[in-house]
Amino acid sequence: MLLEINNLYFSHRKDQPLFQNLNIRFEEGKIIALAGESGCGKSTLLNLIYGLLDWESGEIIFDGTPLMGPKGNLVPGEPQMKFVAQNFDLMPYSTVADNVGKFISNINLSKKRETVHELLEVVGLQEYADVFPKNLSGGQQQRVAIARALSILPKLLILDEPFSNIDFPRKIELRERLFRYVKQHKISLIISTHELQDIIPWVDQIVVLQSGRLIQNTHPEETYKEPYNPYVAKLFGEVNIFTDHEMKNFGISKFSYYPHEIKVSENGMDAEVLESRFAGNHYWNKVRAKEKDLVLYTNSKIEGPVKIVFA
Repeated sequence: MLLEINNLYFSHRKDQPLFQNLNIRFEEGKIIALAGESGCGKSTLLNLIYGLLDWESGEIIFDGTPLMGPKGNLVPGEPQMKFVAQNFDLMPYSTVADNVGKFISNINLSKKRETVHELLEVVGLQEYADVFPKNLSGGQQQRVAIARALSILPKLLILDEPFSNIDFPRKIELRERLFRYVKQHKISLIISTHELQDIIPWVDQIVVLQSGRLIQNTHPEETYKEPYNPYVAKLFGEVNIFTDHEMKNFGISKFSYYPHEIKVSENGMDAEVLESRFAGNHYWNKVRAKEKDLVLYTNSKIEGPVKIVFA
């Protein structure tokens, strides 16, 4: 087991504990998503794991060794981990290449240059090698920080909302190259996000926090298909939520249905079309059935009364 969190207790304020008896296991060589709404404790937990915050009780064990936190480390952080948070801590008057190569040995300079170039390719910044970070956008600085963290091939890489400052086309390119690189080099990765749908193809495990509590810790497919509660279901994007009474009224077996799980059919339940809007690769539709508004996706625009079925 790469990382164990046992009976962890932590509070920002003594009268309001964030984590109480938190227990989580992280296996080696996995890409793990830490998910939940803002304020659920994602960033705090990452700071605790990396040793930037002290906890009141419990233990965090990394690679078989109990971690001490700031109380036991003169220099914050852990040597076999790298953490890229929201502040990138780059050297403003050194080039992008020098920042990425900061932790790489100078014994073999040609090998160092090759490694820096490879890492700049991973984050899509080859053409910015000689630029100063102060002249880059926030998203570009974030990518420099990720490349620098990868340079030492850490046993565990921790990324806090790594795509938050990156525009959509770059995000698609970066996530694939990044996840392939960590898999290729057997780097374990914990990545916090509130956009699960962006990374779910690459993730081995999803850990969901809600107000400091562990809500669900399962394989992505299970988390998506069998969310523990409406909070988990909503992390994957738009979803229709049903109360127990509504489930009985509709004759359905689960409390959440994603828009693609509700189909227009020749036979089914009567529904009134309220809106039908073009949304790129599908039409976004709002319909009303049994006095409840539902969202569903179709391949073409729909109008008038329709019949719907639940897949």
